[in-house]
Amino acid sequence: MPEQTARISVAEFQQISRERVPFIGQLGVEVDRLDHGTVHLRIRFQDDFLRPGGTIAGPVMMGLADLAMYGVVLSMIGPVELAVTTNLNINFLRRPAPGDVLAHASILKLGKRLAVGEVTIYRDGDHEPVAHVTSTYSIPPDRSGA
Repeated sequence: MPEQTARISVAEFQQISRERVPFIGQLGVEVDRLDHGTVHLRIRFQDDFLRPGGTIAGPVMMGLADLAMYGVVLSMIGPVELAVTTNLNINFLRRPAPGDVLAHASILKLGKRLAVGEVTIYRDGDHEPVAHVTSTYSIPPDRSGA
């Protein structure tokens, strides 16, 4: 079966991220890879990501995971800005030391109205995940965009 092309470009996704998801835009998320059904994102380390104990704060990882899930959904349906999170469950597996944070997202099931996916969060340079996320996105019946 031939590989499918992502239905949104990296540039389109970055623009939507900056303009329509302003909190995430402030984090400086970079797209390492965007393919049909797969997205790899990165947040470059910033000192204000740290919480007491010298670990990356949970909200930073949750925000990155949610954006990764948004990206992987759009990679399959195109730039439908009103696709929204309906559920996000995160399991923190270990304390990440300071460093860039990576998110690898994939779709488990894409339906007409819902998309279910998972995101694995890593600290750059580590092979063991620091968090695992499952998430569901609602896809509007009118996929015309905003």
